[in-house]
Amino acid sequence: MNGLLIVDKPAGMTSHDVVRRLRRLCRTRRVGHSGTLDPMATGVLLVAVGDGTRAVQFLVEGDKTYRATLRFGAETTTQDAEGEITLERPWNHLEEADVLAACKEMVGELQQVPPMYSAIKVKGVALHRLARQGLEVERAPRTVHIKRLDVERLEMPELSFEVECSKGTYVRTLCHDIGQRLGTAAHLNSLRRIRSGSFSIEEAVSLDWLETADDDAIAGKMLPLASALRDYPCCEVSAEGAGKLRHGIPPQVSHLIGPIDFEEGDKVLLTFNGQALSMTCFAPSRNREKRGDFELLRVFSSSE
Repeated sequence: MNGLLIVDKPAGMTSHDVVRRLRRLCRTRRVGHSGTLDPMATGVLLVAVGDGTRAVQFLVEGDKTYRATLRFGAETTTQDAEGEITLERPWNHLEEADVLAACKEMVGELQQVPPMYSAIKVKGVALHRLARQGLEVERAPRTVHIKRLDVERLEMPELSFEVECSKGTYVRTLCHDIGQRLGTAAHLNSLRRIRSGSFSIEEAVSLDWLETADDDAIAGKMLPLASALRDYPCCEVSAEGAGKLRHGIPPQVSHLIGPIDFEEGDKVLLTFNGQALSMTCFAPSRNREKRGDFELLRVFSSSE
């Protein structure tokens, strides 16, 4: 089996638990995921199988959309409901208008300090490993982009919202920061990812379904590489261009079939007869190498 599965991750499992389950079901160790979800979170998890694992690095770049519930009154070690309470503050003084205004102020570019309970590595060690030892280290803030934050329900002390954000955004840190902005404490109470890039929860299959489905049914739910990489501009190449690609030679613009709807610096998927051949960067003016108008980022096998 080769391709991409859109899985609806259940609560109580790590993303790697899902990978282990799929390795058994698909009878291959070549399984990987894109875009980690915390154990308490549910929703869209992109799982690559077989040759699909060669595209994982290109599946993490899309924006994400979540439905989340924040609970005012307490901060926790993990910034979510699974952590131990470290601080409690009153929330009864909060007015609805102030909460809505604070949410509106979070839209745009933000500086986020990654939580200690995260997979980010410092000197080769994941932060969550240090956190479990009771250690806290300085973390550099990172720029994230909140495209929209729509409040869906406010029933104190809980606030439910939908947020669309850039890759690398921690929604639990967003909840923590909203609490601090309002002069109280807050943590993430529930989280569901409903979209990753253009892949939506409506396309996802459950682990329960996968456990009972036969090989043909599972294979039918897998997206081939060309579909898995649908969020990038795509262009067909001629037979001559495909031959060059299979030998690791970047094609020229003259080898393209169809209009060029991308610009210099864009990542572009090149295909032949609809099959993914290579993920590239369009670089017609590069000086490092004179041959070809593309920089090859990843050449895939000629068959999927």
